[in-house]
Amino acid sequence: MAETPTQPIRGISSMATRQVLADLARAYEQRAGVKAQFESVGGVDAAKRVAAGEAFDLVVLASDAIDKLLKAGHLRAGSRADLVHSGVAVAVKAGAALPDIGNEEAVRAAVLAAPSIGYSTGPSGVALLKQFEQWGIAETLGDRLVQARAGVPVASLIASGEVALGFQQLSELLGVEGIHIVGPLPDAIQITTTFSAGLPNGLDGDPVKSLAVRALVEFMRSPEADAVKRQHGMAPA
Repeated sequence: MAETPTQPIRGISSMATRQVLADLARAYEQRAGVKAQFESVGGVDAAKRVAAGEAFDLVVLASDAIDKLLKAGHLRAGSRADLVHSGVAVAVKAGAALPDIGNEEAVRAAVLAAPSIGYSTGPSGVALLKQFEQWGIAETLGDRLVQARAGVPVASLIASGEVALGFQQLSELLGVEGIHIVGPLPDAIQITTTFSAGLPNGLDGDPVKSLAVRALVEFMRSPEADAVKRQHGMAPA
């Protein structure tokens, strides 16, 4: 039997993958007897901490963030491993009237009618603002646009009534009390973010830990992990 690390695998991730990684880590521990713990924070903060040299055994972020860390030499070259694809959904406060989001024009109308619109700090939020610009309504919306603070889910802004209409990755909306998920964005304007794993440069300094981390990534990419990913509103990458 292969050796197991004496300390848990320590990972960092953005908030969008918090629940799915926790469930996959538990499944892997049951399967292999190796414990993994992920600290989930705002994606921008996570990338900054990795770039600053903070030690982690595994990094899971949006693929573009992983690519930037790889290009800057903060992660091991060639170590990117795509894990999940995550789409954006629309939500309102529980009990509120449900807007029509059946097609692109309906979503545009719903946004224009909303007194406040919440969006994330991550790549999906950036893409959403670009969509508003393409529609020519960004200036019209003005201060009705509310960007969630780093590490704060859009769902909490919806539940508290701070925003009337929220856009967030489905995985971050599922199971949140006080909101109603209207549905995913239509295919024509769907925003899909790929989340990927990356390995730190110094991992090979601990051969036992290195093997365990690589085995964990292989498990998270395997068909065994697909059902967990789908439970969290994500698709296998």
